[in-house]
Amino acid sequence: MTAISRREFVRKSTGGAAAAALLPMAAPEARANPLGLPIGSQTWPHRQRIKDGDFAGLCRDMAALGIGDVELCSPAYAEFGSLADTKMTRKVLGDHGLKSSSAHVTMEELRTRRDEVIAWARDIGMTQIGTATLAGPVKDGVTTMDAVKKAADEYNAIAESAARAGLQQFLHDEGFEMSKVEGRLTYEVLLERLDPKLVKMQFQMSAMRVVGDPVTYFTKHPGRFISMHLQGVDLKAPMPSPGGPGRSGPRPPQVAVGKDSLDWPRIFAAARTGGVRNYFLEQSWELTVQGVAYLKTLAV
Repeated sequence: MTAISRREFVRKSTGGAAAAALLPMAAPEARANPLGLPIGSQTWPHRQRIKDGDFAGLCRDMAALGIGDVELCSPAYAEFGSLADTKMTRKVLGDHGLKSSSAHVTMEELRTRRDEVIAWARDIGMTQIGTATLAGPVKDGVTTMDAVKKAADEYNAIAESAARAGLQQFLHDEGFEMSKVEGRLTYEVLLERLDPKLVKMQFQMSAMRVVGDPVTYFTKHPGRFISMHLQGVDLKAPMPSPGGPGRSGPRPPQVAVGKDSLDWPRIFAAARTGGVRNYFLEQSWELTVQGVAYLKTLAV
């Protein structure tokens, strides 16, 4: 999800007065909209503020920055427990001119409390829900074809339930998806086995050195990718050591979107061709500020 896996993300986002210090002193800026879409942000890097009861303050700061769409995490994530109150959550978003079109949810709740999490998403006004990983078994970076088939079949059934409720299911790419199966990348095999109508994909930029070039995916699989998580990626930086169990694989150092080595106009142009409907910055507050400023300069 971020430049490191959610569960290893240890840096807390800047909150309160420190966050406000990075914002303009004047009235909120007009929002830019590359691809004709509002600039989005995942809330995971800023989860400490939500845990501390400052969801309204976070929404205020994001709106002032020029963000229009926030991707939440379900209350199954401990820091997001207060968002179980859907009326409060929707009101706070609306009070600051924000929407939440998407959320990450856990596989455990999709298996055991599917109706509950679907109702939660719908009550907030979302149109998409997804999970970070199908969490299949991986040993030494390798899984089995039986495990891939089982995971894909289960997720297709989950997505069918979401579709009946008017929600689009999507899949992110974390440890399991970045493993190998019979000499191939598991992510590529899942693209073949997941129902293209029921399951869309969410591309994680910081995983591209393992998964591959987003432009290739967007152009090769039009209509399959519904959203992107944006992180700055410096492809010239040395490759870090491989991650341990549960990690999303080797990741380059954290840099801001627009201050990296990626050709963002080309990526956004391919995203338009591929049918991407949302994009969410997912970085620390300081890097989010820089990333939003860069996105406002893009004419795509």
